[in-house]
Formats: sequence, C-alpha cells, structure tokens
Amino acid sequence: MANQPPLKTEAVTDNSNYMIRSRMEILYILRAIQHKNELVTAYFNQANDFILTSIIEVDADTGSLILDFGADQVLNQRALASDKIILVTTQDRVKVQFVADGMEQVEHLGRPAFKAGLPSELLKLQRREYYRLSTPMINPIKCAMSKAGCGKIEATIADISLGGIAIANYRGLISFEIGDKFATCRIVLPENGTVATGIEIHNEHEVSMKNGVKVQRAGCMFIDLSSSQQAMIQRYINKLDRERRAIRSQ
Repeated sequence: MANQPPLKTEAVTDNSNYMIRSRMEILYILRAIQHKNELVTAYFNQANDFILTSIIEVDADTGSLILDFGADQVLNQRALASDKIILVTTQDRVKVQFVADGMEQVEHLGRPAFKAGLPSELLKLQRREYYRLSTPMINPIKCAMSKAGCGKIEATIADISLGGIAIANYRGLISFEIGDKFATCRIVLPENGTVATGIEIHNEHEVSMKNGVKVQRAGCMFIDLSSSQQAMIQRYINKLDRERRAIRSQ
C-alpha cells in the first residue's frame, strides 16, 4: 500500500537484552497492551500491506490471542491468507514487536475477529521511538489550548507522531516550563477529524529557519491518547506521506 507507515523491524541476537522469552512476562505485556487498548499495526504480504487493529483477548489456557478485524475487508482476507504477520505496538510508550505464524477468523462477542497463537518471544525496546513527520508549511495544522492567565491560544504544529507534536509560533502568546501539562489540546486534521487530548511539555529550544529567522519550538508528549485518536493521527501521517511520495515521483 502506498500509504503504509514504514516498518522498522529490529535485528536482534539470541542474547539480546530486548528479546523476552518468559511466557509469564509475555502474557503480562500483552495484557497491559490490551487493557490500555493500544493500537496494533499488523504487517503482512512481506510488509507490503498492513491493517490497524487491537488486542481484545489474551487467553493463557488456549495459548491464543484475539485481535479486532481491520476496517478494510479486502485487507482482512489478505491477512488471513498470510503465513507471517509482524505486529508492532507499544506498552507504556515503549515499542513492542512480535510475529504471528498466520491468523484465522473467529467470532468474538458476535463479531468477526482474528485469532493467533501467543508468541514464544517478544521484542520490547527500552527506548521510545515513533515515526515523526513534518507538517505542511502552507496552511499548517494548529494546536488550540488554554492556560490560566493566557486564555486560549493557537500554535502551529511543526511535526507530528503517535507520541506527540512539536509546536512553534507561540512566542508572545504563551510561556512554557518543562513539565507543564494541558488537559485539552485540540488538533484539526484535514479530512480526518479532530483530536482532543492532553499534552505535556518535554523540551523547548530555539530553531533557525532556512531564511535565518529564529523561532521557539516546544516538544510535547500526548497524554492518554485513545486508540481511535491514534488511528486518526496514523491516517493523517499516511496521507501526508503518500502525497509527498507522489510529488517526489513526478
């Protein structure tokens, strides 16, 4: 698919500190992902296709994992026909990756779902990483938020990922301190909808633009971003990426 997010699999050795093979620990991690309703990206067809899903049941007795069906029925059938699926997600904002040797269709609470075997090993990186994409300079997307004493302000979003945003063009409107939290930041994503989530300021620094102008930029982490809003942001990132690839190929 042209709008696929890049798959970054991790090469690890047998003694890698990142590979987890304890069944008890694997069950704990998968259940934590389920309870947080984290978004899971399932890659298949040699990573040429993907669907967005989530874990809805972890069954230790049967050694199985139940996942939601994706939104695209054609892709769901392709996934069912694949003998290797790479699943990438996060637990507490740390990347988690594992492989399923095929999936079958089952019914869960009256709805179709995927069933896969529990992985015998699972990769959990002890660092946070997200695919970050710069937003358009013309008609940029904005983040609307408020702070006591400053009222409601709008800041330009310089880049976006599933982990957070970087904002700019707020000098004179609002001042930040590292660790500041905002209960609601509203982001209108063209053709995708509106994200309303909490953010926390993680860093602030000055950036020199190509024209020599210096602007203040703040890195912000999303707080308790829901799986539906994660999916909305992922679709927006996919759309931007697809459009830029099409321009470069002309």
